[in-house]
Amino acid sequence: MVGRAGRGLRLWQGGSPSTLGAVASLREQGWALFDAIVSEAPLRDANPWQRTEGGIEYAPDYATLEHLLGVPVALKATSQSGIPALALDVWVSYEFRRAGFHPDRVWPRPRAPRVLAVEVSEFVDRLPKALQSSLRTLIDQGVGGSGSANLLGKNYVKQVDVVMSSWATGPELLVSTKRMDSSFGKNAANRVEESYGDAKNLRLRHPQAALGFVYALSAVALEREAEIAAWLIDLLGKLGREDDAYHAVALVLPDLSPQTEPTGPPEEAAAGPLKAGAAEDGVPEAVDERESALEYRLQDQLIDATTPTPPTISLRRSAVPPDLDPGRFFRIMCDRVLDNAPINFHVEARRRRGNPSSSP
Repeated sequence: MVGRAGRGLRLWQGGSPSTLGAVASLREQGWALFDAIVSEAPLRDANPWQRTEGGIEYAPDYATLEHLLGVPVALKATSQSGIPALALDVWVSYEFRRAGFHPDRVWPRPRAPRVLAVEVSEFVDRLPKALQSSLRTLIDQGVGGSGSANLLGKNYVKQVDVVMSSWATGPELLVSTKRMDSSFGKNAANRVEESYGDAKNLRLRHPQAALGFVYALSAVALEREAEIAAWLIDLLGKLGREDDAYHAVALVLPDLSPQTEPTGPPEEAAAGPLKAGAAEDGVPEAVDERESALEYRLQDQLIDATTPTPPTISLRRSAVPPDLDPGRFFRIMCDRVLDNAPINFHVEARRRRGNPSSSP
């Protein structure tokens, strides 16, 4: 039998999105590609901590991000589909797993359901073996899980893009992501205002959690609307210096050409406050449960099907200011989580940070 990783290699044989099956949504197609890229990433098991002349630094896997950014291009996914923004969520959660945090505690998980309390998996592991198989099948089909993490802030429930949490600890890490590929002058102010509001709402209810913000801005803005881009980058830096905002902010600059920019509406539809009690009733929204189940049923079909080879989207790393460097972001976020937890928590993450490799 061919393993999942081996099947993932066949994704790059060429073809068209239609070969992925008419019943598969664009989101499921995107997840199949994202999962294959992450499972085959050469640095997925490498310790990201490196010893440099300046101390211990975090070295992000930029090559994997460049591949993930190519998925929306291959699928011709619009901004409205959510696939372009999801590429960023997948990379951020992947990096925290590289740092040594438990795979099932970091959401979105690398498999369906994308959000699942780790205690559920631990409970199943303690059951008699006769029950474990059937229950794991149900979990993989989306039962007991969800497609998104909805957390109560100070005043309203907010969908958070990347989360590390458990029933025992509550949220330990919260990361919001935003992406802007076009219409920079029109949308820049809206994105910044949303970010300040999200930070205030989450920080006041979860003061011990590491709170971060990752922003992807198309590098074409540096030439097309240089003044707006400079203003936005300056504000991002200030977001990470405010006492009541984010602990760390990161900027990535995908070098998108007009041919690779996502089409459709220039900005994502605002989620807005979720209905009161949405995160308390213990039952995920029906659409989330259906999506997780469909993703599970179609996984083998999607992985075995042919699809366009996602292009590699390069990053304009030299244009990112030092205070918005992703390596700095992950170092601050990891340090805060570990510093705020007892020493017997996150043992593997502490081991990796304590045994950095020599920088190349």
